[in-house]
Amino acid sequence: MNPSVTAVYPGTFDPITLGHEDLVRRAAQLFDRIVIGVAAGHHKKTLFTLDERLAMVREVTRPYGARVQVESFSGLVRDFVVAQGGKAMLRGLRAVTDFDYEFQLAGMNRALMHDVETVFLTPDASYQYISSTLVREIATLGRAGEVDPFVSLHVRQCLAAKVMASAGPAAHP
Repeated sequence: MNPSVTAVYPGTFDPITLGHEDLVRRAAQLFDRIVIGVAAGHHKKTLFTLDERLAMVREVTRPYGARVQVESFSGLVRDFVVAQGGKAMLRGLRAVTDFDYEFQLAGMNRALMHDVETVFLTPDASYQYISSTLVREIATLGRAGEVDPFVSLHVRQCLAAKVMASAGPAAHP
């Protein structure tokens, strides 16, 4: 009998993109349970609060049912993976430039968690250039509607509301 295998997919998801969603879809075909770990983001300035990011990720992963869980964490990802019973840590690679950092991170995580494998997945080619950072920049410097090809409708609506709120009363005629 094969044991149930849990994969943990950590990140800040500020916001979750179609590339992230593609990795979740692919991982759902490989693992019995996926826990998406939304990092508090203490080392990054995030556009969305932790609660907002959790809500967005939960909404876009709802179609996967109980097989995909969304939890927040702070501190070392190692502690979160171990607490979740993870046997694999899922990481996305968009391009060669991601590989150097992710390879170093995988090595460090291997030293900290000997029995947890890092599994790299690449998103579909149509999503390989998408990053949360670029999506945030487009939404805040341009128009939130211009992010349509990069995020789900729900996330686009959240971006539009956030941009409108941050623009202040002058943006509301």
